[in-house]
Amino acid sequence: MKKLKINSIGKSSRKGLLLTAFLVAQLGTAQEQSEFKGTIGKTLADSKEYWPDPVTAPKGAPNIVWILLDDVGFGASSAFGGLISTPTFENLANNGLRYTNFHTTAICAPTRAALLTGRNSGRVHVSGFSHTILSAGFPGWDGRIPSDKGTIAEILRDNGYNTFAVGKYGVTPDEDASDAGPFDRWPTGKGFDHFYGFLGSQTDQYNPDLVEDQVHIKPDGRHLNELITDKAISYIQKQQKAAPGKPFFLYYAPGAVHAPHQVAEKWVEPYKGKFDEGWDAYREKVLANQKKLGIFPQNAVLPERNPLITEWKKLTPDQKKVYARFMEVYAGFLTYTDAEVGRVVNYLKESGQLDNTLIFVAIGDNGASKEGTLQGTINQSLFSQGKTDEENFQSNLNNIGEIGTAKGLNTNYPLGWAQATNVPFKNWKQDAHSEGGTRNPLIVFYPNGIKDKGGIRNQYSHVTDILPTTLDIVGIKAPEYIKNIKQDIIQGSTFKASLDNPKAESLHKVQYYYIFGNRAIYKDGWKAAAAHLPDSFAVKKSLGNNEKPAPSNFDTDVWELYNLNEDFNERNNLAKKYPEKLAELQKLFDEQAKENNLYPLIDWQDVYNRRIHNTGADKGKTVSDLIKQASKPGGTTN
Repeated sequence: MKKLKINSIGKSSRKGLLLTAFLVAQLGTAQEQSEFKGTIGKTLADSKEYWPDPVTAPKGAPNIVWILLDDVGFGASSAFGGLISTPTFENLANNGLRYTNFHTTAICAPTRAALLTGRNSGRVHVSGFSHTILSAGFPGWDGRIPSDKGTIAEILRDNGYNTFAVGKYGVTPDEDASDAGPFDRWPTGKGFDHFYGFLGSQTDQYNPDLVEDQVHIKPDGRHLNELITDKAISYIQKQQKAAPGKPFFLYYAPGAVHAPHQVAEKWVEPYKGKFDEGWDAYREKVLANQKKLGIFPQNAVLPERNPLITEWKKLTPDQKKVYARFMEVYAGFLTYTDAEVGRVVNYLKESGQLDNTLIFVAIGDNGASKEGTLQGTINQSLFSQGKTDEENFQSNLNNIGEIGTAKGLNTNYPLGWAQATNVPFKNWKQDAHSEGGTRNPLIVFYPNGIKDKGGIRNQYSHVTDILPTTLDIVGIKAPEYIKNIKQDIIQGSTFKASLDNPKAESLHKVQYYYIFGNRAIYKDGWKAAAAHLPDSFAVKKSLGNNEKPAPSNFDTDVWELYNLNEDFNERNNLAKKYPEKLAELQKLFDEQAKENNLYPLIDWQDVYNRRIHNTGADKGKTVSDLIKQASKPGGTTN
C-alpha cells in the first residue's frame, strides 16, 4: 500500500486523518470491535437500538482463590510433614491434591510477576524487583510489567469475573507508589476491581504501609492478617449481594511469614519448648513425617548440614534459648496465618460457595529465608555496618522479650531454622540454583472438580503454570488482545490433566532460574546449576564488618549437574560423569536467557555497590539510605 504523506494534503484533511488514527488506536483492530447489529436511520422512528450481550463467565464457572504465602520452606507446614500446625492447609490438601514438585523463582517479586502473568519473570521485566535499588534500565530488569503481558485478573475480569486482591502486591515500581500515581501499575491498573494491602515487599504487620484501591490509608492497629481477611470476606459478601452467582477471583497474599515475624503471644504459647531439641532433630522428624505422608521416597536422605550452621548440641544454653524463641514465634506466625486463611474458607463453606470454588495454595513464594543471618534479627538492619555476630547475638539475648512483638521491626529467625524448615532440600531463598530456593508445596482444592481427594502429584510444575491451568479448568482461552493490545504468548503449561490422572505427563519441559547471580536450567528432569559468589549473605557480612567483598566473576562459577528423576534433593553431582550433558544444558541456559531478557547478568555486588538505577534524586545514596527512605510511611520496603 502506498504511504500517505500528511504534509501534502490540506489542513482540514490532516485533522481528519489524525482523528481517524486516534480513533483506530482507541478502538483497536477490526477483530476487537463489537459489530453494531441495529439500524441507524435519520430519526429514532426508523432506527433500531442494539445492545451487545454483557460478558459472562462460562456456565457453572467456579470461583477462584489463589493463596500465596511468603518465605515458607518446604518442611514448615504440617500439611507437608512440618512440625508447625496448619490445620486449614491440611484439610484443603486432604480433600484436594498435594503437588510435591512445584517450583517458584527463589525470591518474591519474580515469583509474583510470573504467577500473575503466566510468563517468566525476565520476560515480564521482573528479573529483580520493582524497587529502585533492585531494578535496572534493561528490558528484563526495569520492574515494569508491560501491557502486552496481561495478568490473570485482567483476563478473568474480561470474562465475567469480579476480581479482588488483598495483602502483598510487590510489583509496583517505587517511583509510582505514592498517592499521585500513576496507577497503571498498581493492582487496580492490572485488572483488580479492588485492592487492600501493601505495594512493597515487606511491611510492619501492626503498622503496615496500607493501601486501599488507589490511596494510602491509616491502619487501625490490628494485625495485617486480620485486616486483609476481613476485607476479602467483605468484598465477596458485597459482590454476591449485588450479583448473586457471579463468580469472583480472590488473590490472597499475606505478608506472612516474611519478616518481621510479629504475632500475638496466644499463637506462640502452644509452641513453648517445642523446639528445644533444636534444628538437627527438627530435620530428622520432618523427613520421617514426609515419608509417612508418601510425598517423598522411603529411601530419601537429608543433605549434609550446611557448613555455616553449628550443630545444635554444640551451642551454648543462651544460644539455644534465643534461637528456640525465634522459632516459636515463627511457628506461631504461620499457624495464625493458616487460621486467617481458614476464616475465608469457612465463610465460603457457610455461604454455600465452597464446593464450586477452585483454590490454589502455594505455601511460599520461595524457600525459607536466609535473611535472618546466623544469629537472627529483631531490629537490626540487614545493611548495618560495624556489628559483629557476637554483638548482634548479645543484642538479641538482651531484647529476647521483643521477639514476635510490635517492637521487633525486622524480626527473622536465624539461618539454622531456615535450613530446618527447608527439609528435605539444601540451601535457601535467593538460591535459584537449588531446589531449596525454588521448591515449594502446592495444594489444589476443588470439590466439584477433584475426585482423588488426598491424592499426591509428583509432576514437575512451575509458578507460571498456575495461570494456564486455571484458565483450562474454567474453560477460558488466553485472549489475543487485552484493552486492544496484542498479547505476548503465555509461557506456562497447563497441568489440568493431572487433576484426574496421577500419571499425566508434565507439559512443562524447560525452565531457567536466575536470582542475582545464582542460576540454573531444567530440562526433562535434568538440571544444571551454578552458585554465584559472593552471595548476598557474604556481601552483607563483609559490609557489616566494613570489609571489601571478594570480587565476583561469572566465568569462574562452578556448574553442577543433577538428575532429579533419581536424585530429587540434589545430593549426587554428576557434572564430571556427564560433561556433554552439562554443556548441553549450559547452552540451553544461554538460549533461555536471551529469549527471556535475562541479560545482562546482574548480581548482589552490583546492587550493594549502586551500579544499577543510580540516577536522579537517588544518585549517590547508599543502599542503607534507600532502605530507610523506603521504610517511611508511603514508601515501600524490599
